[in-house]
Amino acid sequence: MVAVTSGMLVVFALVVVTMALFVTEAAPPDVTAIGVIVALVVLEPWTRVDLQTGLSGFSSAATITVLSMYALSEGVRQTGAIRVLGDAVASFTNGSESRLLAAVVGLTGPVAGVVNNTPVVAVFVPMVSDLADQANVSPSKLLIPLSYASMLGGTLTLVGTATNLVASEAYAAATGLPPFSMFTFTPLGAVVFVVGAGYLLTVAPRLLPERIEPGNRTGNYGVEPFLARVLVPARSPLVGIPAGEVSDDTYRDLNVDILDVLRGGEHFIAADSDREVESRDILTIRGDPATIRRFCDLADLRFLPRASVTDAELDRPERVALVELVVPRESGLVGETIGGARLRERYDATVLAVRRRGGDLIREHFRDVELQVGDSLLLQTTNETARYLRDSGDFVVTSEVADEFIEDNGGLSPTSFRAFAVIAAVIGLAALGVVPIAIAALGGVAAMVTLGCLSASDAYGAVSWNVIFLLAGVIPLGQALQLTGGVALLSEFVGVAATYLPVVVVLAAFYLLTGLLANVITPVASVVLMLPVAIDTAFGLGADPFGFALAVTFGGSTAFMTPIGYQTNLMVYGPGGYRFTDYLRVGAPLQLLLTVVTTAGIVLLWGV
Repeated sequence: MVAVTSGMLVVFALVVVTMALFVTEAAPPDVTAIGVIVALVVLEPWTRVDLQTGLSGFSSAATITVLSMYALSEGVRQTGAIRVLGDAVASFTNGSESRLLAAVVGLTGPVAGVVNNTPVVAVFVPMVSDLADQANVSPSKLLIPLSYASMLGGTLTLVGTATNLVASEAYAAATGLPPFSMFTFTPLGAVVFVVGAGYLLTVAPRLLPERIEPGNRTGNYGVEPFLARVLVPARSPLVGIPAGEVSDDTYRDLNVDILDVLRGGEHFIAADSDREVESRDILTIRGDPATIRRFCDLADLRFLPRASVTDAELDRPERVALVELVVPRESGLVGETIGGARLRERYDATVLAVRRRGGDLIREHFRDVELQVGDSLLLQTTNETARYLRDSGDFVVTSEVADEFIEDNGGLSPTSFRAFAVIAAVIGLAALGVVPIAIAALGGVAAMVTLGCLSASDAYGAVSWNVIFLLAGVIPLGQALQLTGGVALLSEFVGVAATYLPVVVVLAAFYLLTGLLANVITPVASVVLMLPVAIDTAFGLGADPFGFALAVTFGGSTAFMTPIGYQTNLMVYGPGGYRFTDYLRVGAPLQLLLTVVTTAGIVLLWGV
């Protein structure tokens, strides 16, 4: 019988507090993780975590590999290869919803197996949204399948997700055996992907609602009543005022914005221009309908009641872009107001609407709106600014933006082939065991920069540092559980309960429990906490610890039931117009299906 010690109780208390903070998001997950490191080291007499152990997460092979994979994925993205894939998919699908869904699932999964799945979704969302518009299909029918397919594809290889890499290192630390190789669980991953893909192609379309109307962003955000067109007579006091300064000057308190100016046959965006308003100009204005009328009276403008403002009026590829953005967890603007972020002044961008998690729409008084994780913004800006926003890291751009690395004939540039060669070399060297995966990935980043596929600043900017700090914080927490005997105590309790159950049922229970935890805390944290317990339980039952480690690893990669469980789910939440229940309706049956499939696959392929 394992004796309960004060050290165990302290670490268990830290685990409970950490999980509560993850679930409530009272603090960002990476900040919580940093606090965990501090607490573990400060409480060393009880946690047994000294300074070196507390900081070991930063030097972990898993952390270094994840960091490198973000940079490698950015190198591939910058080549414009995704745009070329989008053109190929558009030709293949030819407007068919079923073929488009098949192409999205069939393409996303294998790509996510060799390139970290989070950047894959980041670059696929605008492509899929654009293809959905072309095919007149609601993006809501495609974006959850896109996220789920990337998660399923992440189980194909060691580098598919950060969860796999953390599990590999934790397995080696707990058993003293070598970590997983590049293709250790590829046979099981292939089975899981095929079954999951079959579900996404047959069952999911019947469960997914059409939350978003295709090709109508202004309508989907409900901004059409908040847009109007007005004519500038010669007597208007606006004549001679720079178009970009109208809403920042005398009329600031009215909360109206001048979006663009039509002069003759030429459109120019107001926020990006210092040209003065002239007589006979036609202005596109955003604001509350009553406020627009008041603005017209004050500025002596002629309201044009029959001139509706649609996507076509606001989105002109040669100059003006109507862009959708999502605020990711790692954005530096989370918690800042739109006015404080100075989007119009810094980015020549005018916010038209904000969609909150849960579907609430905000269409006026943006200056005081505080940006939250998962918010979707509809704004008008220039194509140049849209590319800058995409590359800034503060937003995920979910509408198509032209890439610079595509040759005029539509093919890939030499840069693209160099990037693909680097990725192939990284995977090959790691798979053959020539060098450890962390070293191969770091070498790949250096090669990308040297070969001109990626600049050094872009490599640093591509890393989701919140994920890196999260990894660095939860890894020593798992070590503290082992050092204080907490893992042994939990395993003893589980072992007593499992005495009356078949080993295969216990195996399935670990898969399901890890998956449920991953839906409310991060997948990485769920694996760090559950994998040592699963391995100790396996030893206690006389079972193969490898099979139990796989169950936890795959369970952590299948957080299908909530938008907050995995970052790719959150990335498609706003663009798809989803509600929280949509994930539960589609994800719960898939999670239960894969509990059976994964457990059976482990038993048949490796035994228990």
